[in-house]
Amino acid sequence: MAMSLFLLTFLSIYGAMHLYLLVKARSALSAGLGASVGMAMFLALMVVAPVAVRLLDRHGMHLAGRYLAYVAYTWMGLLFFFFCLSFCLDVFNLFMRVLAWLASWSAYSAWQIHVDRVVLPTRKLPPQLDRLTIAQISDVHLGPMVGENRLTRIIGLLQRAKPDLVVATGDLVDAQMDRLNNLAAMLATLDPPLGKFAIAGNHEFYAGIRQSARFLKAAGFKFLRNVDFDLKGLINLVGVDDPAGKRRYPEIGQVGKEEKILLADANSERFTLLLKHRPTVEKESLGRFDLQLSGHTHGGQIFPFNLITRLFYPRQRGLYHLEKGSVLYVSRGTGTWGPPMRFLSPPEVTLIELQRVKD
Repeated sequence: MAMSLFLLTFLSIYGAMHLYLLVKARSALSAGLGASVGMAMFLALMVVAPVAVRLLDRHGMHLAGRYLAYVAYTWMGLLFFFFCLSFCLDVFNLFMRVLAWLASWSAYSAWQIHVDRVVLPTRKLPPQLDRLTIAQISDVHLGPMVGENRLTRIIGLLQRAKPDLVVATGDLVDAQMDRLNNLAAMLATLDPPLGKFAIAGNHEFYAGIRQSARFLKAAGFKFLRNVDFDLKGLINLVGVDDPAGKRRYPEIGQVGKEEKILLADANSERFTLLLKHRPTVEKESLGRFDLQLSGHTHGGQIFPFNLITRLFYPRQRGLYHLEKGSVLYVSRGTGTWGPPMRFLSPPEVTLIELQRVKD
């Protein structure tokens, strides 16, 4: 019984290897019917040859068994080498096909900007205002890789959404600031009723904070650098710099007040919107802001990098309800940095609708 099972297993595996060789040989040689039948017959003989060697030896035909053994086992070695090399090549080719598909899909996904909508009820809107819509863009990285084409799509989405105000939560520009005047002019065409506001991400400092400030001014944004802003008595805006400013450029990164002081000074009876590039939440800030809008992580941008970014920023995408009534929203980003690709983390323009809860 055990011998029969072994023989069946051997013939199945060995036969499958020969079938694999036949398929490869026919494809490589473009063999016709006659040649294919001939190859199939030869390979079928080679499959049973090791068994035939045993039978010949058992029935006393030692010389015939010896010659057949030389042929059968030499062929077995050659087949083994062929199978291993060919199989490795097939795996490599499959890998390259999958890689090409992933690259194509990721490049395509990077262009498919999603409009993500978030509704937040609040009791802090004034009586004359039932709702207020905030459009968030983040991590656009305008520069050599991200230019007019993507910005045209972003502006089109914002114009169709018709938000009350637009906020850019850092890294609107990249480290390359040459020839961006046309992009500033394009952004200047956006004219939401309550204005446009931006904060400094790490790349605003890498690009040069003064150059970034000039670009944002030309684009029509009010640049909030560690300041609070009373938005027409409707809501409080608090914008803070990315910590890269203080760490890398202490001579130009020390402006305004600290986050905790700005939030402490804000009118607590009014909805407070905190704009902060990195999705870090200060414990002493909890309860002092109603909504923090952040970015920076890109949601990982290309899976599985999100597993790495999660180590540094556990809150890396989406909506988070925090302690003391504060809420955090982390954008996946509207552009790309580095490779013009996104995989399992599509770019987004976020529409946050504040809805007044009536007493």
